[in-house]
Amino acid sequence: MTTNPRVSIIIPCYNQGQFLKEALLSVQQCDQSLIETIIVNDGSTESFTNSYIASLSEKYHIISQENKGLSAARNAGIAEAKGEYICILNPDTVVAEDTFIKVLAFAQKQKDLGIVGCKLIDGTGNFLPESKRGIPTPWVALTKIFGLYKMYPKSNLFNRY
Repeated sequence: MTTNPRVSIIIPCYNQGQFLKEALLSVQQCDQSLIETIIVNDGSTESFTNSYIASLSEKYHIISQENKGLSAARNAGIAEAKGEYICILNPDTVVAEDTFIKVLAFAQKQKDLGIVGCKLIDGTGNFLPESKRGIPTPWVALTKIFGLYKMYPKSNLFNRY
């Protein structure tokens, strides 16, 4: 475990041991001097998940708790984090080897940074539009409810998502 990490990666997990395994394999490819990884076992009932997480206790910070829900699991991890930055990572997410280097480089150039989102790509390399969301306003809600953003896909007026 890194003593002074730049990024604390929080991975809440509930019965997703196989996904967690893939996520951790990708995180292991990243520069370990930059990160600490905290896994929150949120009351998993699946034996594979529980035994897999138990096997990680030598390498990762593990928090085990009763199932309190996703937000509580994230908050439990954040409470233990030592990093300058927090990364909430779902267990079904795989990161590129240079993800944290790129995000840190971007973050260092910003003033008053609050949050950073990354471009999401599915397993076949296609862009996932859910990674491109804007600030929810009444106008954005109306354009979505009435489908105006689909009717006028090139309009800046109706496509502020």
